[in-house]
Amino acid sequence: MTPQEIEAQLESFLLKVQKPGRYVGGEFNSVEKDPAAVQTRVALGFPDIYDLGVPNLGLSIFYDQLNRDETVWAERCYLPWEDMEAEMRARSIPLYTLESKTPVSQFDILGITIPYESLYTNVLNLLDLAEIPLFSKERDERQPLVIAGGHATFNPEPMSAFIDAFVIGEGEDVLQEIIRVYQSWKRRQAPRQELLLRLSELEGVYVPVFYEPKYNSDGTIAAIRPLDAAHREKIRKRILPVLPPPPSNFIVPSIDVVQNRVAIEIMRGCTRGCRFCHAGFVTRPVRERPADQIVDAIETSLDGTGYEEIALLSLSSSDYTQIQPLVARLRAIYERRKLNISLPSLRIDTVSVDILEQLRGSRFSGFTLAPEAASEKIKRTINKPISEEQLLETADVIFSHGWQTIKLYFMIGLPNETIEDVQAIADICLKVIKVGRKNIGKRSQLNVGISTFVPKPHTPFQWAKADEPELILEKQALLKKTLFTPGIKINWSDPDTTMFEAWSSRGDRRQSAVIYRAWQLGAKFDAWQDHFNKKAWLQAFAENNLDPNFYMHRERGENEVFPWDHIDIGVNKRVLRAEYERSLRGELRKDCREGCYGCGVNQAFANIRAENPSAQWFCPVAPAVPEGK
Repeated sequence: MTPQEIEAQLESFLLKVQKPGRYVGGEFNSVEKDPAAVQTRVALGFPDIYDLGVPNLGLSIFYDQLNRDETVWAERCYLPWEDMEAEMRARSIPLYTLESKTPVSQFDILGITIPYESLYTNVLNLLDLAEIPLFSKERDERQPLVIAGGHATFNPEPMSAFIDAFVIGEGEDVLQEIIRVYQSWKRRQAPRQELLLRLSELEGVYVPVFYEPKYNSDGTIAAIRPLDAAHREKIRKRILPVLPPPPSNFIVPSIDVVQNRVAIEIMRGCTRGCRFCHAGFVTRPVRERPADQIVDAIETSLDGTGYEEIALLSLSSSDYTQIQPLVARLRAIYERRKLNISLPSLRIDTVSVDILEQLRGSRFSGFTLAPEAASEKIKRTINKPISEEQLLETADVIFSHGWQTIKLYFMIGLPNETIEDVQAIADICLKVIKVGRKNIGKRSQLNVGISTFVPKPHTPFQWAKADEPELILEKQALLKKTLFTPGIKINWSDPDTTMFEAWSSRGDRRQSAVIYRAWQLGAKFDAWQDHFNKKAWLQAFAENNLDPNFYMHRERGENEVFPWDHIDIGVNKRVLRAEYERSLRGELRKDCREGCYGCGVNQAFANIRAENPSAQWFCPVAPAVPEGK
């Protein structure tokens, strides 16, 4: 189908579907190029609806970066909602890009971002709607190269059957290298296998077809090894020694989306060492952007979009060393423009009165704090030693400065947790709202988010098991009952979707067949609680002779080989195991900024650091970790 035919079809029915603005393109700041004037056309796909995909920062970065290249035109596609999908399938309209209405199957490269595991079946639906063979082995030179990246791909094995090549780690540099390899391959008109071979030689690129897992009789992994000596034993993640300038050319969506704002990443990585935190380990080392660069990007973006909100993003915003001078400089901007400033991920032990004072008078909407645990035992287990006094003092400062809302995030289902540890969460929440009422009365509001722990790859808790659903329900019931009081709103995660995340994030290559069968049975939009199809997933596991409990409710042996062990994030597995054992003993580990304990990042990327002496890593030079420690 041609772009003109797609346009004509859309005009005939688009007003019948919800939010037709999702599907028409033409947004302010979207990029139009002459397809005849570029060498390579790239479709950037987000496997969920437009409302969630437009604000995605990773997609914004690559869209801005690639379109600065005169040889490349990057366009966007998102997964249509169910009503639009039904119309497209009934009329044989393939998935198309918003910029040119070109079918995605006609592009050179399809790049898909997978930030979380609940998008797996959506990826298959996206490929199917695009009329691209779902399985990598079924594609030839006529189909686009399908690549994927994002945090969920640090364990690429469950999706390995469907993706030609994974970008492991940070993609800003390597994506350009992939395009150059593709352009060279296309000029030579070589076989597709040669393209995959050349891509596998790039640092940070994993091509699953060149690797094979071996299994033990008990179903655990014996090894994942390359098929021949030409391929690396381990795929080391790609990192940027210095963060490039942030994007400043944000697309202004046609409809209201989940976040209408200028989002600027001020820092990447974290030194805190929270043992449950996947992002904190896979994004090491910490690198900061200069304050001048951040302010320039904000000013340019505001001028180019008309947005009225700024979001300063990082895993720990108040650990950014220039946070107070930066907020002071932004004060002049928001006072002039009447802006709303979002400063997520403030550390409870580093929130300062100075920052609150500088934000006074802005349209700052509220504070989000993440104590995660309330009892001393669990705080030591997860390595987040925030005292009750610190939390209450911080709440007092926030409410006394006139802000009405605090959001607190807690986690249940953690290793060694008891019902008393959950009761401690309820107790501290009641104390916080009491502080609010003392300061501003009934206007005080406490929003409590209760997530359920999922043991993630590449963290100290990758050896732990997930909590049983019946125990999760018991703990949630306690919190709902105890916190049923004016001024407190509580949100929690559904146990079924938590279990789905647990088996998906810890899966091996055998789960590709499960994902495929679940999709055939109707699974999609798994991140949407009202759409999660538990029956389809359990049937898919049963038909493939796999037990989801094998992935969820089994503590791993000390020396077990994980499905992701051939993916090297730079943090030594022995160090992660030592951290797990410290957690079981209730021992704390200091912030990395107070002294390095040799996680391995410096050794893993010593050559990169040596080649970039000006790069500022908040990661002191560490001694090598002795073998066996």
